[in-house]
Amino acid sequence: MSELLLEIFSEEIPARMQRRAGEDLQRLLGEALKQAGFLFTGIRNFAGPRRLTLVIDDLPQKAPDLREERKGPRVGAPEQALAGFLRGADLDSIDQCEVVESKKGSFYVAMLEKPGLSATEALAQMIPQIMRAFPWPKSMKWGSGDFRWVRPLHGILCQLDGALVDFEVAGVRTSSQIHGHRMMGPGPFEVSGFADYQKTLREQGKVVLDAAERKALISDQIAKLCAQHNLQLAEDAALLDEVAGLAEWPVALLGDMDEDFLELPAEVIQLSMAKHQKYFTVLDPATGKVAPHFIVIANLEAPDGGAAIAAGNARVLTARLADARYFWDTDLKTSLEDRVEKLRDVVFHQKLGSVYDKMERVAALARQLAPIVGADPDLAERAARLAKADLTTDMVVEFTSLQGVMGRYYAQKGGEDPAVADAIRDHYKPQGPSDTVPTDPVSVAVALADKLDTLVTFDWIGEAPTGSKDPYALRRAAIGIIRLTLNNRARYHLNTMFGESLRIFQRRQPNIVQGNRRGNREYSGPHSGLFAFFVDRLKVYLRDSGARHDLIDAVLTPEQDDLVSIVDRVSALGTFLETTDGEQLLAGAKRASNILRIEEKKDGAAVSGDVDPELFVQDEEKALYAALSEAQSKATEALKDENYTAAMAALAPLRPVIDAFFEAVTVNADDPKLRANRLRLLGLFRQSLRQVADFDKIAG
Repeated sequence: MSELLLEIFSEEIPARMQRRAGEDLQRLLGEALKQAGFLFTGIRNFAGPRRLTLVIDDLPQKAPDLREERKGPRVGAPEQALAGFLRGADLDSIDQCEVVESKKGSFYVAMLEKPGLSATEALAQMIPQIMRAFPWPKSMKWGSGDFRWVRPLHGILCQLDGALVDFEVAGVRTSSQIHGHRMMGPGPFEVSGFADYQKTLREQGKVVLDAAERKALISDQIAKLCAQHNLQLAEDAALLDEVAGLAEWPVALLGDMDEDFLELPAEVIQLSMAKHQKYFTVLDPATGKVAPHFIVIANLEAPDGGAAIAAGNARVLTARLADARYFWDTDLKTSLEDRVEKLRDVVFHQKLGSVYDKMERVAALARQLAPIVGADPDLAERAARLAKADLTTDMVVEFTSLQGVMGRYYAQKGGEDPAVADAIRDHYKPQGPSDTVPTDPVSVAVALADKLDTLVTFDWIGEAPTGSKDPYALRRAAIGIIRLTLNNRARYHLNTMFGESLRIFQRRQPNIVQGNRRGNREYSGPHSGLFAFFVDRLKVYLRDSGARHDLIDAVLTPEQDDLVSIVDRVSALGTFLETTDGEQLLAGAKRASNILRIEEKKDGAAVSGDVDPELFVQDEEKALYAALSEAQSKATEALKDENYTAAMAALAPLRPVIDAFFEAVTVNADDPKLRANRLRLLGLFRQSLRQVADFDKIAG
């Protein structure tokens, strides 16, 4: 077994592309080698600012020889056919073939042996091909050639057990030399093997090869700086990943910020630092507020300990924050109320009008949702009217991720009710699985209205998600509605809200509605397109939460579109099925359903009609009928109180009597009246269970 070491050295690779590029290189070369017969297990990749490195610890020196049996023409075939076969098999004489007997006669068979490629030959062929077709999200050409790479290519190191593998890509020939840090250890350095390569890079080249190690170094250095200066880091995992891809030799430095800028909102300061300058924000642990300092990750060890670097970065930050303060001061001169009209000039969607149009729809729907979630209708409508106004501010134009956040600050400065200000910030939430869910009633009303309007209007114009494509984040909107509804236990009928949202749309924008009509839209029942889409999202959400998606189908009825009720039923049903009574009752339900299905197919009609107790012959029939009457009564009362656990418990006594019924009673009796009555009794059993859930739809 041999060790393969490959390094592709170039100008700076964007940090966001590094991890994926390392994985792609490992995948592509690994697959190519295995297809050629090279079997190995130890493969690793390393990605950094200027290099992609791949190491295979146990690469065979040679691929196995290939043996192929190639069937030829029949014995006695024309000379021309034999000659063609020999040419294709690269043989000189038919005597080199074997004769094989089969049912169809005797045939010539050539036993071809092809020696496996050496690892050196295979790598020299594969790597240039992989590099020429490498799947960079963006790439570039340079010079006069047509080769594309993410940035200009400078060197390729390829060694097998320390020996050079010779090939050329875009005019760059492989060598045993590497280059280190631009300033602290440029090289070149001669290396042989991965251990020497990694050691030389670190000790002479001043390059930390492993991205995970660079992240750990940055984290440790930041922690020490914070401890020394009594500061607390504002955690930013995305920024940590990014700076680990920017510095080959990371050095954390503490810089100072003008305290006057602390008057700006904390989110503005932190985003200005992270987005434009790649600085970490630090907090005062006593107050939790932004401290007048920052941490920058330099890419070298400066002779003065980094003082000049920190000072230079402070000057750049001052200019950035001065811009932010200008935006802040300018934005405060115009109230949110005065900005609402400007939303007429902001396009929401070419088929759905402006953001102003959406605002009016959401405001009307939020007012109707307010009583359902316990909010003041006036405050909900007010918050919805102002929720999008900050889209016209200079600050949000500069930092789009602060939409809503800045609106809250401007609302507070304008003297709006605190619930209105919070709703402006929170109406976009939740935007992902880790995002918080609003709980204030006004925020919940506006957030629900905003997402319901998005789903209904985009569904109307035929922009439902397809496959993996969801350009308008409709799946996220549906999950947002589910989380808002369940976390706040908001009780409403979803299809009713879909219909109300559509009526608001039709009433306020009749021209847009008619111009984009896709036929009559149906918003009732589980078979309507939008509700079916929504149920699919609910299944995904509950499955991710640990629930069984088949239980949703079991409890869902054409009238059942109350999400809280659906989930409560699913929870109670799941708990019941984990008990012995539930497990055995499910088995009985399946058996009854199978009998009914077979007999209904045989008779060509569904089992219907009332059970006649006068036709009971056996005690087990009477016992089942009595148990069903009692179970139905108790389950009905429990369902009225939405006590689904009690409803399940009411079904539990049916388990022993249905078992006894199947043990003692022949359903397909010779007497047609007995047979029909017993089938109706099983139909009553099925109907009793369906009060709570359709057991036919439960797996198992």
